[in-house]
Amino acid sequence: MYSNVVVAVDGSDEATNAARHGVGFARRFDATVHAVHVLDRQTLRVVTGAADDRLRRRAETVLADAEALASAHGVAAETVLEEGVPARAVVDVAAEVDADLVVVGRCGSRGVADRLLGSVAEGVLAGSDVPVLVVPGAEPTPAPAGDAAPDYDRLLLPTDGSDHALAAAAHAAALARRVGAPTHVLNVVDIQAAGGLFNAGGIGQSLVERLEAEGQTVVDETAAAVREAAPESADGPLDLASAVVRESSFDGPAAGIETYVADHGVDLVVIGSHGRSTLERTLLGSVASRVLRTVDVPVFVVTQPS
Repeated sequence: MYSNVVVAVDGSDEATNAARHGVGFARRFDATVHAVHVLDRQTLRVVTGAADDRLRRRAETVLADAEALASAHGVAAETVLEEGVPARAVVDVAAEVDADLVVVGRCGSRGVADRLLGSVAEGVLAGSDVPVLVVPGAEPTPAPAGDAAPDYDRLLLPTDGSDHALAAAAHAAALARRVGAPTHVLNVVDIQAAGGLFNAGGIGQSLVERLEAEGQTVVDETAAAVREAAPESADGPLDLASAVVRESSFDGPAAGIETYVADHGVDLVVIGSHGRSTLERTLLGSVASRVLRTVDVPVFVVTQPS
């Protein structure tokens, strides 16, 4: 399912951690890693001589480190040095090598202004036609020697029944099969949205029960899609769990997903790039966008070609 994995590297802790996860994916799926470092065109315009040489030497070191990481784990690797707008260059390289996955750090070396998500990650998510794995900062403790990427012991697939959520089911199934992890399928009932922003009296219990019943139907349909995408193998059926939870904060489903991740020890979230909402769609659906900024685990975003 994944033959070519593009990993954006810039020497930051976030990008280094992203490289670990990218190599881990490539190792599990016998894929080739394409490590990409982009010299920002804006920076190159204002540096000359020795400063320019230092940037290029550093780029070579960053790429060599990524290649060494892949080699240490038996993963084929290629390195690419580009000049241009970083996000656009990464997306272009992904298209050139026919990538199945792009891996980026949640924020990179461009500074505090990009601390929440990062302009490179935002740009890649906006421009990519293939899934994007967004990896947060460095792990709390250093990776053990010889460990390319942490194991994923529990996956989470949030769903609202949209086509984007169902598209994510196939990827969740493939990952669950390959890493042998149980997958939780989750629907969050947005009580705040259902009751209306200015409805001080809230909503009736009968409506809540109906919304929860609809949520259970959505969860069941999505779980069926996961099973269909990964039929039984010698290892037996997939380990699937399902849940419908209520969320009444102004952050809606994203807050419910964040809480579920923390309460259930989720290691990886697989989510569609858009849901049913028509709000905040300039780059990502509102739920995916919030989840990317709030959870402290990698988020596998299944984008849809424009």
